Amino acid sequence: MLIYLGTHPGELVSTQTMSDAYGISKHHLVRVVQTLGQHGYVKVVPGRSGGVGLARAPESIRLGDVVLDAEQNMRLVECFDMRTNTCPITKHCGLKGALSEALDAFVASLNTRTLADLLHGERRKALKNTFVRLQR
Repeated sequence: MLIYLGTHPGELVSTQTMSDAYGISKHHLVRVVQTLGQHGYVKVVPGRSGGVGLARAPESIRLGDVVLDAEQNMRLVECFDMRTNTCPITKHCGLKGALSEALDAFVASLNTRTLADLLHGERRKALKNTFVRLQR
């Protein structure tokens, strides 16, 4: 959704338009809009002439932050949540530490990039043209 909105800077786009472009459920997209709106990535303008638009400059939207904000559960294994953990080897297992380190590296790597990086140069135009073709 952020990529789509990034190819339409300054515009408000309907969830139906984005749903059609990606070929995904509008209901699912509305939930994504709510999540991204709660975290300040998108603005929602209700009404007939309303829609969804970017609430921040693409240069300020770090990809790792979006993943962390959008994913409610980044627990890769049961022992990441000690309240619900039932694994009998947690006390002596090194897997949790290794996976935690890998997850931190994943997010850090994504955070070296912004939405603007995904829309740089000719890529924005090519993406927008692709969306136009998909909506026909």
